[in-house]
Amino acid sequence: MRQESFPKSSAIPDRCLATADLVRLEQSFRDWVDATPRRDIRLARERVLLIFLLIRYTGAKLSEVLAFNPREDIDGHGRTVIFRGSGPGNEGAFRKVQISEALAGEIRETMADPAFREATGSRFGVDPAFVRRKFYERAETCGFDKRLGGPEMVRKARTVELMQAKMPLAAVQKMLGTVLPHRGAAGISFSPEEIEELTRRFVEREARRRSSARNTFFGKIAAIHRGDIQSRVTLLTVDGQTVSTVITNDSLARLDLAEGRLIAAEIKAPWVILYHGEEEPPCSAENRFSGVVERVLRGKVGTEYGVRIADGTELCAVISTESGRRLGLKRGDRVWAVFNAFAVVLHVE
Repeated sequence: MRQESFPKSSAIPDRCLATADLVRLEQSFRDWVDATPRRDIRLARERVLLIFLLIRYTGAKLSEVLAFNPREDIDGHGRTVIFRGSGPGNEGAFRKVQISEALAGEIRETMADPAFREATGSRFGVDPAFVRRKFYERAETCGFDKRLGGPEMVRKARTVELMQAKMPLAAVQKMLGTVLPHRGAAGISFSPEEIEELTRRFVEREARRRSSARNTFFGKIAAIHRGDIQSRVTLLTVDGQTVSTVITNDSLARLDLAEGRLIAAEIKAPWVILYHGEEEPPCSAENRFSGVVERVLRGKVGTEYGVRIADGTELCAVISTESGRRLGLKRGDRVWAVFNAFAVVLHVE
């Protein structure tokens, strides 16, 4: 797959926008659309807003979105969009990307406007340079370096966001149509249909944001060991990680759990314990992940740590600031992030 080129006029920043920044940027686009009383200008701005939303939530390339046919390339019932290959050597290529019901509904509502359909035609048909200028303007309105708001950087920010949210790596690769660096065993025992279903569940859960848990693993049940009162359930993620949980037999029956069923496991950040060093800690926690501290956010009471584990995704841990001082953790330190089986909450659709 050809690598999308970035504008040559300026260097590409090493960092990218965080999720909170992307939320601000999205709101800036929406405010911009609402700011004009002129119908013709509003229609043009709505088109740019849809371009932003597709890049922001699918991680698509600008060239792919500009080739997008909003009349034919969206399956409203299945909540998928189709991006078709653009450029030499990519003719006829396409990939399907899952989107949330909320985004699909917004696209349908916008396309229901006859004036918008007439103005848009079968393609967005917007000059890429014009789109970049509008992206830069919105970024500067938010107080960001304008380069961070460019289409390519929004795509990069979406990739990082998905990885930090523990979307399965194989699903991220499929969504972006690219191959990401990975040291684990991606795609173990998962069919394309299962990966598609996990992606759908992820984007819907992300859109609802009903849970306060910061760590979510998506996968399927690899084993169930039933006891007299409780059962141990082992989850296998798409990236080859295993997560163990203990639940009551009543919950096992109520959730109708069985081996092979797709499921999500959540762990709140305060339940994740950190151990400084490379040596595996002598503790009773069943779930252990070796990683590197990549983010430290210190507060007066609590400190948040982002730990990059072997599969490239991030675990979030929150401990007291006083405990953080005693551990002396800083960016780049090797740690073990652990949590016990009773800290894991299972969710089914």
